[in-house]
Amino acid sequence: MYAEVRQTADVAAAHARWCERRAHLLATHPATPVPPAHRASFAPVVAAYDPAWRFEVAVEEAAAERREVPTATDGVVPFERIGRVTLGDLGSLDVWWLDSYGGGVFVPLKDTSPGSYGGGRYVLDTVKGADLGGGLDGLVIDLNFAFQPSCAYSSDWVCPLPGPGNRLDVAVDVGERYSPLEA
Repeated sequence: MYAEVRQTADVAAAHARWCERRAHLLATHPATPVPPAHRASFAPVVAAYDPAWRFEVAVEEAAAERREVPTATDGVVPFERIGRVTLGDLGSLDVWWLDSYGGGVFVPLKDTSPGSYGGGRYVLDTVKGADLGGGLDGLVIDLNFAFQPSCAYSSDWVCPLPGPGNRLDVAVDVGERYSPLEA
């Protein structure tokens, strides 16, 4: 899904296709976090694409830090901070390396929007293929592609959530919006 986004020159069209594919994945994949009773009618709410929320930024040096996130299902999930990205006037976010199983770059986000899941969203999670491209000199951080972690849909899932270095003091009103599933 993300490979298709990276290969599409028209980012707004790529975002529309991502929305379609993500909705289908969440409604039909055998490992979806969406409870079975909600799958047939499931349609995530995603804000319209806004190019002002797309950044290509260098990963800046940051003091080394290790976070160990205890989970009930995966044990302790370790993360190593590998840097920070500055998103213009919005602020900065820590960039983490998932230091276990598949490894990968991880950038969670917590913002002040009432339309965001209270625990935060994910912007980049390369162990799951959620990668818009770039590298240390120019990493693509597009907040239009921010998505809910699996735990937003079901308490059966445990997710690493944003720490203090992944909080923005602004409302990020793009990306996937939170709409709780009724029991």
